[in-house]
Amino acid sequence: MSEEGGESDSGERAHLSESPSPPLSVCHPRGSPSSPRPLDLFSSASPLLGDIDPPYLASPECLHPSPENREARDSPHFTTPKFRQSSGDTTSPFLSRQDVRQDTVYDSYDDLFPKVDAMHRRHTTLREKGRRQAVRGPAYMFNERGSPLTAEEERFMDAAEYGNIPVVRKMLEESKTLNFNCVDYMGQNALQLAVGNEHLEVTELLLKKDGLARIGDGLLLAISKGYVRIVEAILAHPAFGGGLRLALSPLEQELRDDVFYAYDEDGTRFSHDVTPIILAAHCQEYEIVHILLSKGARIERPHDYFCKCSECLDKQKKDSFSHSRSRMNAYKGLASAAYLSLSSEDPVLTALELSNELARLANIETEFKNDYRKLSMQCKDFVVGVLDLCRDTEEVEAILNGDVDQCPPSAYNRPCLSRVILAIKYEVKKFVAHPNCQQQLLTIWYENLPGLRQQSVGVKCWTVLGVTVGLPFLAIAYWIMPCSKLGQILRSPFMKFVAHAVSFTIFLGLLVINASDRFEGVKNLPNETITDHPRQVFRVKTTQFSWTEMLIMKWVLGMIWSECKEIWTDGPREYIMHLWNVLDFGMLSIFVASFTARFMAFLKASKAQQYVDMHVPDEDLSNALLPDEVAYFTFARNKWRPSDPQIISEGLYAIAVVLSFSRIAYILPANESFGPLQISLGRTVKDIFKFMVIFIMVFVAFMIGMFNLYSYYLGAKYNPAFTTVEESFKTLFWSIFGLSEVISVVLKYDHKFIENIGYVLYGVYNVTMVVVLLNMLIAMINSSYQEIEEDADVEWKFARAKLWLSYFDEGRTLPAPFNLVPSPKSFYYLVLRIKSCLIRLCKANGRRHNNELELGMLNSQAKQDERFRSYPRPGEEFIPRKSRKHPTRYEKIMKRLIKRYVLKAQVDRESDEVNEGELKEIKQDISSLRYELLEEKSQAAGELALLIQQLGDKFGKNTMRH
Repeated sequence: MSEEGGESDSGERAHLSESPSPPLSVCHPRGSPSSPRPLDLFSSASPLLGDIDPPYLASPECLHPSPENREARDSPHFTTPKFRQSSGDTTSPFLSRQDVRQDTVYDSYDDLFPKVDAMHRRHTTLREKGRRQAVRGPAYMFNERGSPLTAEEERFMDAAEYGNIPVVRKMLEESKTLNFNCVDYMGQNALQLAVGNEHLEVTELLLKKDGLARIGDGLLLAISKGYVRIVEAILAHPAFGGGLRLALSPLEQELRDDVFYAYDEDGTRFSHDVTPIILAAHCQEYEIVHILLSKGARIERPHDYFCKCSECLDKQKKDSFSHSRSRMNAYKGLASAAYLSLSSEDPVLTALELSNELARLANIETEFKNDYRKLSMQCKDFVVGVLDLCRDTEEVEAILNGDVDQCPPSAYNRPCLSRVILAIKYEVKKFVAHPNCQQQLLTIWYENLPGLRQQSVGVKCWTVLGVTVGLPFLAIAYWIMPCSKLGQILRSPFMKFVAHAVSFTIFLGLLVINASDRFEGVKNLPNETITDHPRQVFRVKTTQFSWTEMLIMKWVLGMIWSECKEIWTDGPREYIMHLWNVLDFGMLSIFVASFTARFMAFLKASKAQQYVDMHVPDEDLSNALLPDEVAYFTFARNKWRPSDPQIISEGLYAIAVVLSFSRIAYILPANESFGPLQISLGRTVKDIFKFMVIFIMVFVAFMIGMFNLYSYYLGAKYNPAFTTVEESFKTLFWSIFGLSEVISVVLKYDHKFIENIGYVLYGVYNVTMVVVLLNMLIAMINSSYQEIEEDADVEWKFARAKLWLSYFDEGRTLPAPFNLVPSPKSFYYLVLRIKSCLIRLCKANGRRHNNELELGMLNSQAKQDERFRSYPRPGEEFIPRKSRKHPTRYEKIMKRLIKRYVLKAQVDRESDEVNEGELKEIKQDISSLRYELLEEKSQAAGELALLIQQLGDKFGKNTMRH
């Protein structure tokens, strides 16, 4: 084994010694047999083109490393050991930093190359090859690209990689055989090596050459590393004229049949669908994104997921996964803070809409759910970050309201809050709960009540009590003087909330009062009938509406009218999206159904009473012969049919009362203590609905199984459990709460097999439902509560903002039942709406006539003016195009905020960057400076040698003359 290892090592050394290495060109010292000559870096003896290795003398630590040195070299912080030179100073493109300080480059050629130099050259070559392999990786893995590099190409690649500007310049200008598009084993050309090591001057030299390949790869590499100056230099290349290449991805560039992109043909570094602007957005390079946007580059928004166009169908059919990844890369660029802030005129609106789209895609493309959710949260964080940079009320209002020119304030100069409404709809909770947003909402909440905001809780309670007592008088005053000072106070959101809360509290009080006469029990038993006089039909007395029920009906009608106005304002779809509206709709529908059934029973009882009054002469109906349909209404409750309308009415009324009291939770978010509890309760209800799916599946399985087991033993059991489907349902349901007995599975006969199976199934059911599923439900509820509790402040403020916004809308000032009476303001608004409808109808007819005339003119006019003319569509108003010379107030504010955001992002990024990158940049600058100094030194030495030769010649001529 050792011999084989020695042979392989010697073979490798022989191979490395045979490979060309950079030579050294020197001038003979004074006194040498040959005349001195200048140092020529581009001659055959040049360090980059010659055939002689540079005369390094390795130090003993390098040639024979000690164990300590070997350990240090194997460590991750090992630096390449310094090599010392021989007695003479030499010039080489691979000198170490301490060699830069050398003062002379002249020495004797024979003195520099003793017999031991062969071994030194081998070690030097090993060192250089090993360093390149450490940087670029093992070469044998990438040998499929073609023929190896020539000595000239290899030296050109090294010079480009290490920033040797003079050598690169001379080789590009003077070499006739150099292929500057050559690539190494990794497929990188000189441009990519120079860009990757941030050599701007080398990059500029290469870009001046015609026919340079892989410019696009160099651009992508510069963008990924954040080299702004190199990006600018590459974008100045004529290949990017017109900006077409900036919009095309490497995959699309392949159709152009050129080598603009070639390095990533196998997807080594970048994906095929990544364009420069997408990559810059991914890397959060604000300056590069700005440069690319100014060049016309844009990120095209992907088509809808369910798009059926030919392009999407072809991509989906060819490679569905690649199509999904390309969509993901595009959305990553669109959701980037750099692209959002620099590409959109309204970044806040764009970010809000994009966050909602990404959240929707997270539920559609479940394989990328986490990625889409992360991007959606990234957009939300961007909006919060912009809001956090506001410094005055004007800027906060601009973000919360959007462009007021497109969304003007209401008739009472109340801001529209379009962005807040959108944020609540898309559940951007941190944006809504931000202190800047909450302070603005609180200001609107106490509108026209400036002193009440700073008052104590006691003063506010007295205000609520005063509104409770004087609500009817306040309603009358608002009917008469809606635009007075009192009317403005009643229109404030806080007073509207208090009025509606007081009205609903009175409604709940009426529900309690309506049942107060039965608190101690009813006067007549179910088998008894009580009438006011002998000829009265019993059901006439029981179906009559009391005064409390009449008031309840008025309140219900007022709430129905309020809900109808809300549906008209928001639309049916938006109305259903809110669960509280669904609860209100269900509660009011049940109330209406209950009162309708009660009224139907009253009508039938009245008809029976009318028949008695007209056709029955007896004074006492108990002895009279009545038809069955009339006699039924004289029966006691125990003889009523199960489908009797009054029984159905009483059942529906009970459900409606429960729903009415549960609606108290709607106003709980107004309080900081009860708000988080109400949110946790709502989240618990959602968890219960999720749990019900598994619960119903297990419950139905055991219910049908136990019924099939005991259905044949009806009457042969100690109780009727499991003998019918109804009994099986009751037994299993109440067994969850421990209200069922084990005797339910016992038979009167000696059928032990059936009993044992019943015992087993019943036991498994109890373990599954009680021990497993119920504890799982408790764990889910606990998890939801902990999630709310961890971020209770944000959750509560978000829920409170939703409550507040419901009272910010215009209208619905008076609560039920006072809203049933139309006010003079309502008639005024009705007249205005009728007038606007008539005006729109007349304008629509006029526009239709104008469109017909314009259509005839289009047929006779030339097409050259077509692009400069715009005609209104039917049903749209004609708005002439006006070029805006000055930006609007909203645009100025947004530009100011975006500048702050970009500056803050750049400062944060600079503070977070690791110093290792800066050190690498300094090393590269020193390396480039070293080569420049060596070039200047060699030129000065050449000029000095030429002067010496000229002086020598003149001195020789003068000597010969004398």
